[in-house]
Amino acid sequence: MNFIFDVGNVLVEYEPLKYLKTLFSDKSVVDKMYETIFQSKEWLDMDCGILTHEEAIKIFCACEPEFQSEIRKTMRNFNKIFTPLPDTIALLPRVKETGRKLYYLSNIHKEIRDSLIEKHEFFNLFDGGVFSCDVHVIKPYPEIYRCLLEKYSFIPQDCIFFDDMEENVAGAEKEGIKGVLFTSADCVLEYL
Repeated sequence: MNFIFDVGNVLVEYEPLKYLKTLFSDKSVVDKMYETIFQSKEWLDMDCGILTHEEAIKIFCACEPEFQSEIRKTMRNFNKIFTPLPDTIALLPRVKETGRKLYYLSNIHKEIRDSLIEKHEFFNLFDGGVFSCDVHVIKPYPEIYRCLLEKYSFIPQDCIFFDDMEENVAGAEKEGIKGVLFTSADCVLEYL
């Protein structure tokens, strides 16, 4: 059985509002940055690998010129959004010890991907995976699941996918992969 993990809110915490509150005390600025950056089409385009970090900053600043310094501060410190979830990380060696393989499947920007892999050694436990920025498609579109299946010649029924978003779990299941809605590390334990 191949265990496939999403990254955000499965392996590492991804809480943009919490992060923004560490940068700005003014709620209106927090709300503006959340809407301008994290709820934008450009954020998804970065996940798809069709827009760079610097290109996105230029677009955000052009759209909200009065918030240029806040936008730059938010984007400069983005890697502080992600902190490892210790309960899940602790399970990774246990999964490997059972003879199962570990893979990742995540919507993520190139800059975030590079930062996470450089900063967190637990990625060395993985046998491979697919990041959206590398294949130019995001979950829950079927092509991203097919990329993973084809890249490793997987039989869908031999895979189990843990993701914190229902639509991504449903997308995996449409491709024949067993999908599990991740709520805590305990849901992984059930399949060991």
